Amino acid sequence: VSVTMARTNTRTTEKGALMQTSFACGRYATKTTAKGADMAIYHMSVKTFSRSKGQSATAAAAYRASEKIVDNTTGQIHDYTRKGGLEFAQVVTPNKEMPTWANQQNREQIWNEAEKAETRKNSTVAREFVIALPSELDPIERLQLTTEFAQELVNRHGFIADVAIHQPNRAGDERNHHAHILCTTRRIGVDGFTEKTR
Repeated sequence: VSVTMARTNTRTTEKGALMQTSFACGRYATKTTAKGADMAIYHMSVKTFSRSKGQSATAAAAYRASEKIVDNTTGQIHDYTRKGGLEFAQVVTPNKEMPTWANQQNREQIWNEAEKAETRKNSTVAREFVIALPSELDPIERLQLTTEFAQELVNRHGFIADVAIHQPNRAGDERNHHAHILCTTRRIGVDGFTEKTR
């Protein structure tokens, strides 16, 4: 299996802020055109989580990682430990000096700190990449593809990414292996979250 990941249409400001990023991941030779040329089949979407829509980063992280996270701001308990379908979950951080909770990849504290860094009632609290993974890949290849992609994003933009690979839904398409990469909207620094990535 030949797996590729091509980055297209990325713009970065002078301060290195993320403006727009789209990635294509797929397996070549999955479809052949009338002229005999191979083409990659892939899908990726990007969305944001906003307080104005009643969304929170803590709830999003708990759901994707099938964990229990207490939101320190609202007191809400987001418990998705009984949710099935999780194949893998890992926090990905940049190689730089950070607070202990970031170095320890403490998911609950990371997303509570991300929420605390936002002060407006309509703040965007997280950004997510949802990637369809080629069904031909085995679990190790899916893990490698997803974590390498997340690490590239993290290294480039300095934020923290929370990776979760989900298995296909039993009632849906059995080929629908997919990954959620939930990203903080701010870069991580020595003392915590700093400027926004836009």
